[in-house]
Amino acid sequence: MSSGNEFMRLREKLGLTQRQVAEAIGVTDQTVSNWERGVYAPKLTPRQTAKLCQTLSLTVQELADLLEPEKQPES
Repeated sequence: MSSGNEFMRLREKLGLTQRQVAEAIGVTDQTVSNWERGVYAPKLTPRQTAKLCQTLSLTVQELADLLEPEKQPES
């Protein structure tokens, strides 16, 4: 499962909308949608990272693990 899907699953489990997450960290809901669809990886300031951890009730390490891009198998 992609990190975007995991992010979306956690957000929905917490009963949060994309807009609520976006407003909490100062980005647009389209940005959150792009993360969830794997269009872009989050590029957050330290303050945004702290707010996202608080919003999702995660530690920084848990957030890093959640957003870590999937490693592609080597050919």
